[in-house]
Amino acid sequence: MSEFNEFDQQGSVPGKDTGSIISHAFEMYKGVILYAIVAMIIYVIGDSILQSITGFNSWNIAEEIRDTDGNVSNFRSYYSPGLSLYYSFSSILGALLSPLYVGLIYIINKYNTKSTVEFSDLFIGYRQNFVNILIYSLIAHVVLRIALAMCGIPFFFVFPFFLLGYPILLFENASATEAMGKAYNIAKDNYGTFLGGSFLGLILSFCGVFACCIGIIVTGSFITAVMYSTYCAFLGKPRQIVFKQ
Repeated sequence: MSEFNEFDQQGSVPGKDTGSIISHAFEMYKGVILYAIVAMIIYVIGDSILQSITGFNSWNIAEEIRDTDGNVSNFRSYYSPGLSLYYSFSSILGALLSPLYVGLIYIINKYNTKSTVEFSDLFIGYRQNFVNILIYSLIAHVVLRIALAMCGIPFFFVFPFFLLGYPILLFENASATEAMGKAYNIAKDNYGTFLGGSFLGLILSFCGVFACCIGIIVTGSFITAVMYSTYCAFLGKPRQIVFKQ
């Protein structure tokens, strides 16, 4: 069980522009990089198990992206055996592991407010508002997967509407529909900034693919820092979560 305590905290807040948000996210991410790596390793292990079951190797796509400088129009990997089965279950896997991203956002907030971070904080999403995080993540994965299937480009225009969902679920203990509605309304009114922030955040998260692919473990979670910094910019420093013993 948890409650929210609202009080004056230390910590920085970025301006409401793309440059300030990305700069703030970068500073936050540097401070929690080890936890981000752990989260990505857990995800990679889960994804590897799924790939071994379906027979599909998603690393082939990463290698093709690196070898073709991002030209995805003629990817051979799109015709790989097991692709359909892999994508059918990857959304479920993503939803089950999404509390790790929520936990990382919580750790980033602790780092920003100079609070003591514990390793168990990474798993707070499995204790705090888990059902709503799971529902929200499933919906987001389905919508973004559809956008990604439409030549990829619509994905970048849809993603900004989901940028604040996880922080709202965590810090405001909102339901999945409340988080989705609030994230959409704020993004709609500030779409230029959200589009720029999410686009750069995704590019920087994905840039590890070009570092022998394994670099994605280091960069892959950067988008969570962008989510947190965007939340701070438009909704202020989050309230501190205090667990009752």
